[in-house]
Amino acid sequence: MLLDFVETKLDAQAIGDLLTMAGFELEGIEEVEGEPVLDMKVMSNRGDGLSVFGLSREVLAKDPESKPTDLYLRAAKRFAGSNGCDGSENPAKVTIETEDCTRYACRFWPNAPQGEAPALIQERLRKSGQRPISLLVDLTNYVMLELGQPLHAFDYQKLASGEIVVRKAKPGEKLTTLNGDEHELKPNHMMICDATTPVAVAGVMGGETSEVTDSTTQLLLESAHFVNTSVRKTRKQLGLNTDASYRFERSVDPEGVVAAIERFTELLGLPGSVLIDEYPIKPNPKPVQVSFTRASKLLGMEISAAQAKQYLERLGMSVDGNDDVVTVMPPTWRPDLIREEDFIEEIGRVHGFEKIPEALPFGTTTLGGPRGKLHQEEKLREAIVRLGFIQIVSHSLRDLHSLDATTERIGPREPAGPDLAYLRNSLLPSLAESAQRNGGRDIHLFEIGKVFSKDSSGYVERKSVALLSTGTLIPLDRKGEVLPNADFFVLKGVLEETLVAVGYPLVLETKSVDSRLHPTRQAQILIEGRVVGVMGQIHPKIADETKLPASTVLAELDVDLLLDGRQSDIAVPLLSRNPAVRRDIAVLVSKEIPFATLEDKVREGAGDVLEKLWLFDVYAGANLPEGMHSLGVTLQLRKHGQNFTDEEANQVREQVVQALATIGATTR
Repeated sequence: MLLDFVETKLDAQAIGDLLTMAGFELEGIEEVEGEPVLDMKVMSNRGDGLSVFGLSREVLAKDPESKPTDLYLRAAKRFAGSNGCDGSENPAKVTIETEDCTRYACRFWPNAPQGEAPALIQERLRKSGQRPISLLVDLTNYVMLELGQPLHAFDYQKLASGEIVVRKAKPGEKLTTLNGDEHELKPNHMMICDATTPVAVAGVMGGETSEVTDSTTQLLLESAHFVNTSVRKTRKQLGLNTDASYRFERSVDPEGVVAAIERFTELLGLPGSVLIDEYPIKPNPKPVQVSFTRASKLLGMEISAAQAKQYLERLGMSVDGNDDVVTVMPPTWRPDLIREEDFIEEIGRVHGFEKIPEALPFGTTTLGGPRGKLHQEEKLREAIVRLGFIQIVSHSLRDLHSLDATTERIGPREPAGPDLAYLRNSLLPSLAESAQRNGGRDIHLFEIGKVFSKDSSGYVERKSVALLSTGTLIPLDRKGEVLPNADFFVLKGVLEETLVAVGYPLVLETKSVDSRLHPTRQAQILIEGRVVGVMGQIHPKIADETKLPASTVLAELDVDLLLDGRQSDIAVPLLSRNPAVRRDIAVLVSKEIPFATLEDKVREGAGDVLEKLWLFDVYAGANLPEGMHSLGVTLQLRKHGQNFTDEEANQVREQVVQALATIGATTR
């Protein structure tokens, strides 16, 4: 079939190799009925390669010694719009009611011939993997293989009032397709209808009621152009897959609609009626300026302006100008050509990517590893892992759950099942299910992933981190050892250490705002005055529903808010070679004063020489005033470049004592 369009000295293997270098990978060559058949892989954006005519164009562009045949020239002329339309009157009436159909043409035969297709056509269909059926059906399939334009034959007498209406399906409509399956149609499905009911799924498959049979005498041949995304959506929702839909989904040339009917008429050998050609939406390709100097630079090889222009013209493009910068108009069969780089790639394809010279890389190299927000996210993950938590990765589609956030749920229009009906709006349900599957006790999990919702501004996609902890966080190492179970304060400590890794202090605001958590054991997490998350103990009712211990603690933070504006690296002070000194303070303070307030006063009084502080003792004995407790705090002090003297360390301690006095704290 390829040799019908191209005069070439290349054999099948050489043609396969040539097409492979042009971007159409040769999967293999199979001998079928004594002739080599090429199995080509066509990329999803190259629908023009799904025809013998389209691949012939590539061979002619890549091999200057090949020549087009008369059949190729006639096909090219028809695609260019020179089509014979003389014939008898066409009784059909065509109406297009959807923008998803940009062109619809048809021709009528009042006395359609019956019988078998010529032996050569049947043979070529078999070699292409198709089963010969009848003359009319075989010719539509043959033209599709030749030109890439799907055709569909209707029995005109089975069309109510002889009308064709291209529209979206109406609620409650059904259609039984040629494979015998009945389909319930949805309003977004594009259908070919007669005056009353659907008779075919546009671009996918015909209906049983209008099928061409051996008794068909009046033939109406359809050739149309449909928007690829509409065909793909309908085909997937109906669970159908055909040679026609495969081509429409990858875009066919709208200028080939009438050309395919003319080729069918030629093969049938019987003139039909005048063509009806409704063409409401014509393609509008945009011209693009291309610099041949830039093309050589991007491709890494010298290609002259004359060569580059010739390559583009051989691919069917209109090139205006003779200077370095020209204006190129892409052809209608190449909707994928949009930017200058697309045309430069075409120049490289034809010239030959294998001709790019070998050269050592040059220039500067960047530091490896994640940078920016990804680097901060990695530090967040590492901090949580160091604290004893195990990371899980769950599916973003799931069912409803009692730990879902209160934001509006969204999901696919056609879910694969009820358990995959919604996009998650929280990571906590997945953590709870994973914990329950793994026993529900002494388990500490976290996950970082996307969550999805909808608000007044539209659809929202954000990254979140969630933690779940129940039981002892540290494994028992010694006989008789007793460790506290995970609770609100243990989780608070985990979050403190985690946020330190990305340069933030933990600030909590005790508010009961999340119905998933215990009303009196939860808090909002604040960063620089913004609410970035929530933490607390699971609500008792939800604990029963999820079969988790009532002491389970949870937290979820918005990673995008947390890391918004953070630098890729946090400034770290220089390490001092001088030793640190330690001073302990026992502070008598009201129980109503948060430790965070006390910590702030200690840092205020100590200044920059305070390297670290920690709480080592809490005492609330009977000999202390009512409402007071004693806190033991350690100060670790260090200077850079010199040692601390005892006098200097004691002076810093006194400054801390004075700062604590402002909140009513005294030393014991």
